[in-house]
Amino acid sequence: MNTVIENMKTRRSCRVFSDRIPERKLIEAVCEAGTYAPTGRGMQSPIILAVADRAMRDRLSNMNARVWNQLKAARGEQPNEGFDPFYGAPVVLVVLADRTVPTYHYDGCSVLCQLANAAHAVGLDSCWIHRAKEEFDSDEGRAILDELGIKGDYEGIGHIVLGYRAKELPAAAPRKADYVRYI
Repeated sequence: MNTVIENMKTRRSCRVFSDRIPERKLIEAVCEAGTYAPTGRGMQSPIILAVADRAMRDRLSNMNARVWNQLKAARGEQPNEGFDPFYGAPVVLVVLADRTVPTYHYDGCSVLCQLANAAHAVGLDSCWIHRAKEEFDSDEGRAILDELGIKGDYEGIGHIVLGYRAKELPAAAPRKADYVRYI
């Protein structure tokens, strides 16, 4: 089987990370692959924030956890105090996209998929984490973008957390019978 297709079929989301930090060259390889994701009209509306700084990583995790707990409270569920929505991963790749481009959301999702597959290809584990929109639509999120000198109308699309798994990943769930319909 083709190596790329096999890589896509064997990638799994990791939800228990060790604290071992990936080598910078691996993070750079994953990010570079993300820049080659297909985007509408080749506009390249997304940007990737590669966060390996522990303080910033923890700041983003805390913001994401607050959003998670607000969503849980809105559903009448108990909040998860002390929950790390990044599952202990030491690196966070945040994908934001320029809202002025009509395909920005799809472009950002394309980049997120490419990052997850690239991570697996270089031996890293990953997980796609939501709630970036709420994080970066907040005053604190906009302040972070200002601190980083990022100008423009960017929306948080998602995060790919990176690192090395702390335990074995489960096997893939069986694919549903009617997933593909040939016409």
